[in-house]
This record gives sequence, structure tokens and C-alpha cells, in this order.
Amino acid sequence: MDFSSFITSLVTSFVIFVILMLLFTWLSRKPSNSVIYYSNRILKGLEPWEGSRTRNPFAWIKEALSSSEADIISLSGVDTAVYFVFLSTALGILVFSGVLLLPLLLPVAATDNNVIAHSHATSNNTFNDLDKLSMGNVKISIKGAWKLELHFCRVRDSISPAKSPRLWAFLVGTYWVSFVTMYLLWKAYHHVSDLRAAALNAAELKPEQYAIIVRDIPAVPQGKTRKEQIDSYFRTIHPETFYRSMVVTDNKQVNKIYEELEGYKKKLAHAEAVFEASKTASKPEGTRPTNKTGFLGLVGEKVDTITYCNEKIDELVPKLESEQKITIREKQQGSALVFFNSRVAAASAAQTLHARMLDTWTLTEAAEPRQIIWENLPIKFYARHMRQDIVYAIVVLTIFFYMIPIGFISGLTTLANLMRILPFLKPVLKIVVVRTVLEAYLPQIALIIFLALLPMFLMLLTKFEGISTESHAVRGTSGKYFYFTVLNVFIGVTVGGTLFTSFKTVQKEPKSVVSMLGKGLPANATFFITFVALKFFVGYGLELSRLIPLVIFHLKNKYLCKTEAEIKEAWAPGDLGYATRVPNDMLIITIVLCYSIIAPIIIPFGVAYFGLGWLILRNQALKVYVPSYESYGRMWPHMHTRIVAALVIYQITMLGYFGAKKFVYAAFLVPLPILAIIFAYICSKKFYRSFSHDALEVLVQDEAKETPDLASIFRAFIPPCLKSEKFDAADQFEDAVSHVSKSESSV
Repeated sequence: MDFSSFITSLVTSFVIFVILMLLFTWLSRKPSNSVIYYSNRILKGLEPWEGSRTRNPFAWIKEALSSSEADIISLSGVDTAVYFVFLSTALGILVFSGVLLLPLLLPVAATDNNVIAHSHATSNNTFNDLDKLSMGNVKISIKGAWKLELHFCRVRDSISPAKSPRLWAFLVGTYWVSFVTMYLLWKAYHHVSDLRAAALNAAELKPEQYAIIVRDIPAVPQGKTRKEQIDSYFRTIHPETFYRSMVVTDNKQVNKIYEELEGYKKKLAHAEAVFEASKTASKPEGTRPTNKTGFLGLVGEKVDTITYCNEKIDELVPKLESEQKITIREKQQGSALVFFNSRVAAASAAQTLHARMLDTWTLTEAAEPRQIIWENLPIKFYARHMRQDIVYAIVVLTIFFYMIPIGFISGLTTLANLMRILPFLKPVLKIVVVRTVLEAYLPQIALIIFLALLPMFLMLLTKFEGISTESHAVRGTSGKYFYFTVLNVFIGVTVGGTLFTSFKTVQKEPKSVVSMLGKGLPANATFFITFVALKFFVGYGLELSRLIPLVIFHLKNKYLCKTEAEIKEAWAPGDLGYATRVPNDMLIITIVLCYSIIAPIIIPFGVAYFGLGWLILRNQALKVYVPSYESYGRMWPHMHTRIVAALVIYQITMLGYFGAKKFVYAAFLVPLPILAIIFAYICSKKFYRSFSHDALEVLVQDEAKETPDLASIFRAFIPPCLKSEKFDAADQFEDAVSHVSKSESSV
């Protein structure tokens, strides 16, 4: 990419962002759009606009900047506040790094002329003005000499190890970035730990703090029911604090009936609304809606929708009630929720080894009722470990096989390669406007689209492991997606792009691969700068304007929605989507860290990404998104570990690049990755257990003041498909007697 294409890309992206921001200002002021731009506030019963001042086009910026961490927790939860700690930490790392690196390294690089000399020597004028601001523009030696071999179109470095004093500035910069990162991560870990402790000790009742999940329950002893087995076991060990148990059941059939019943209720409400709307002054009797009973309503017998839905509801209600009783009594499985009369007792039980054999009576702290993945709870100990190994193998294979097409795309989508492979496109690609736009955007857009296909697949794999909660599944998916993006996008593009353009040279001179990759790193900086700019200008512009959700809502509202429930479902905002958002942010911090020394000009773009992200997402967290779960910051240790992983990748990259430059003091960087790993180990030992478990000293502080309603806590965990208006499901669980013998048990 030449310099003009780079500038075109930035200017175009900025113009798109300005247009999207102006659209947001205009559209968000219309009352009909308030459910899209203020959905969180509306769901919490607040006014969309906080007085007339919010009608100011830029009032949202002032509100985001003036909002406190307590405001974020109040409106969007602790997990969201922890996410902003991550954004602030990433922003701080780049700002403090840039304070030293930009004034120090840019002049050092710009006042040398290695790129120009090299380009003239090889008759290959591919450098651009940005290359002169990179580490690649620093000569590897004061007394170095280039030997030209035009016949093979390559350059060999025939110099002794470099001793250029300019490289010392880059080595010092490498240490500076490392220490800044570790210092800010340490402070952030302390802060998030305090946030978690304060949230766990808050006054409001949290049902999950009084329950634990029990898995891998042994076979039922002869003469006992599953519930009697569980109650007897825990009443013996915890005689003073045990309250009651809820045996997990096989809900597949009852859930199917429940969902079918709910579907007919929604369809009935929709049909009644259509019928009421059809009544006019000229036709007061209206027109009763009809539908066909076959596949997707396209085939089958034509029936009156209202009558048909009422008949199906009358048919399904007793069927559901009967199946609920059968499920509770006869479909018990080898897992349960056990409830205690205090938070400390529940936390103590979850953290205590109960059985001699680790594959029986496995206990973990319960999550919120809405988080529990019920169908995964009965999966046995060894089955979970086998599934985990299978999933990891699939992920490794996915990463490997995805690297091939991503590396291919990164090389193929350069215009020079497109014209060589598809010569019939030459006339179109030679048009200046087309060439400039494609060169600026084509590789980045191709990469973003390619990556958009992956997250759902990774989420399915993660749940297949047997994970018991949604938040844990999100953390697992986030980790897999992070390593995928780093290995395929960062390493794949860097390695693939360099080798694709120099494939013939590699064939003739295989030993030149290392030096070629070293020389190719600065050249890839332009691609990644454009990639980062596209992500924050266009990505955050679309995030702020919410054009796609807005269009979808109005189309649904006009043509599909007839009831208030349908309208509410159409504008439901969802959550921040940590499973993909966090790995994407991690990819950016990895890219910017790795190029912060090689091409320091990338730092302002990283600062813009995290600064703009902090501002826009703060507005969205306060007004738009609604969290789908609350894990009280359990995502943070994973965020911390991956930032450290990005730091280690950066340090190894710099060690390799200094080696490629043949700098004799490159060995001074060897301690850095070792220090980073030690730092991660210390943080893990000091903080991690208080995130994987609830600390008893936190829970015990207000324990004496609490008088929890244990019955309501128990009912909160009953799955919706087992709740009934005609009988108390809690009593049904208490009175359940399994008639399944040991040999027939569904353990």
C-alpha cells in the first residue's frame, strides 16, 4: 500500500465515522427510536432523556465522561465495570508507552536512511513515507555494506554483527513498554479484586450465594431415592446449615411441550391483535385470521387461527402439567443443586473436598439461575474431560486449517497479486479511484468478514465440553477466539503476506526466510494501522449509530409485530457480547504492542481505538445494552492472562527482530519474557482463587444481619418449564420419589 492509499483509507474512514455520528445525533433524538438508543434506561423504568440538556448533539459525550464506576455498576453490572477497567488499562498502557516512544524513537528512525538506500539499491521503490518512521529505516551497522546481486533480485547482508547506537533507543523502549504494562496490570488486578469483593458483599439478596452445584453423584443405593441419597449425604456432613436439595431432571420432553405451548400463546396473542385491527367502522365484525397447519404455514389444512390456537393450548396445558410431574418424579439424574441457610456455609461447602474419589460428589459454587446450562449438569467427570480434550484438538485443527486460507487471503487481496492471478481485472484495477479504494480496504474487509464466521462455532464447541454456566462458556469461547485471532490474523497475515509476495525467493534461497520475515515486519505495519483505523472509525461508528438494529426494528415493527410483547422482543438490545468483543480488543492490543517499537506511529491509532471505544461503549452501557448475566468480574483473570500473553508475544517478536537486525546486544531482551511469565505466575497465585471462589471473609461481614427467604431462593432455581400455576413446583421437588431402581437409574 502506497502512502496516498493509506491517507485515502484514513480520510475515508474518518468521513464515514463523522457521517455515522451525525446520523446518531439526528436519529437518537426521535421519540420513535428511543427504544433502540435508550433501551437499558427504558427497561429500568427511567426516562430516555435526562432533561433537555441531553438534546444537545454532544451531550452524550459529556454524560459518558462524567459517569462514575458506580453508575456503570448500577445500570449495567459489575462485569461491565470490569470491562471498562480493561479498556482503561489498555489505554493507559498505550498512552504511557507513547509518551516515551514517540518523541524518542520517531526522530531516531526518521533521521536515518536505510529504507531509501535499500530501495534504491534493489531498484524496488516499494517503500512509503511511513517506512521512514519505522525501525526498518535504522541501518543495522555503521560500517555495514550491501552487496547487490541483480540476477537473483535479492539482497544479502554481508556485514558483521551490528553495533549501531540508534538501536539502543529501541531496546530501551522495549523495556519501557514491558514495565509499564506489568505495573498497570498489577494496579488493575487490585482494583478489580476490590470491585468484586464490594459486589459480593452488597445488600441485595443473591440466590446463587446460598446454593452449590453437585455433579457426579454415585448410583442410588438400594432402598433409597435419589433425593433421599443427596439429603442424607449433606445432612450428615452439614447438619446445622443444610436446607434442602433440588435434583436435576431430564427436561428435554417437558421443555419441548413448554416451548410449544408458549409458541401457541404468542401466536394467539398475535392473531387476536390482527383481528382487533381488522375491525373498522365499515366492517365492525372484522376478519378472523387464518393459517395452514402444515410446514411453516404453507401447506396443510386451513384453519381459524384463534380457534386453532385455543384448542392447542387447551390440549397442551394438561399435557404439560402431567409431564412436569413425571419429570420431577421419574426423570431424576446424577446431579443436583443443594441449598444452605447461609452464604458462608454454601461457599465453604463448595470449596471443600467431600469425597475421597475426585470423580464423585464434585461441588462448585452455583451461578445465577438464568446462567445454568441444565442439560450439561448430568455429564460425568471423565466424559467432561474427554470432551474437553476433543474440543481442544478440534480448535487446534481449526486454527491450523484457518491459517491457510487467511494467509492466502492476506496475500491474494493485494492488488499486485490480483492483477497477476486475474489478469482480466487489470483495466478496472488501473482506474485510479477504484485502485485507491480497493488497496485501502480490500484486505481488511476480507479479513473481517472471514473472522465473522467463527464465534458461533467456538461457542458450540465450548458448551459441548460440559460447562455448567453461560458465563463460563463465554469465557471459554473468548479464550479460544483470542488465540485463534492472534495466531491467524497477526501471525498469519505477517508470515503469510511476507512469504506470499516472496515465494520464488524462498524457493531459491530457503535460508533467507528468517531475514525476510524480519525485514517484512515494518512493511506490514501499514496494513495493521489501516486495520486498526477501520475497526475504530467504521466499527465504532456503526456501534454508536446502531443503524442495523434500527432498520431491523422498524421493519419488524411495521410488518411483523402486532403485540407489545413482539415489539419489545424486536428491540431487545442484548448484551455487550464479551465472547467476541474482548478477543477483538485483545487482538488490537497485541498488534499495537508488537509494532509499538518497530513502527511507533501505530501507537496513536491504538490510543484512538481504546479511547474512542471507552467513550462510545460507556454510552452504550449506560443507555443501550442489558447484561444477560452477572459473574462479578470472573472474566478479569482471563483478560489479564491474555494481555500478558500479548506482552510475551511482543517481547519474543522484538527479540527475533533485533536478532534479524544482527544487533549484538539483542540478548539483553532475553530476561523480559521470563519476567512476564513470573509476573503472571505471581498474579495468579495472589489473586486468582478469590475470583474462582467467593472469599469467606467477604461473605461473613453482613451475614448476621441477613434473614433470607430460603423458599424464594429455592424457587428461583426451578426451570421455567417445571413451574406451574396449579401446583407448587417446590413442593413437588420436595415430595419427589424416584421409582427407578439402581439398574434403571439415569445416572
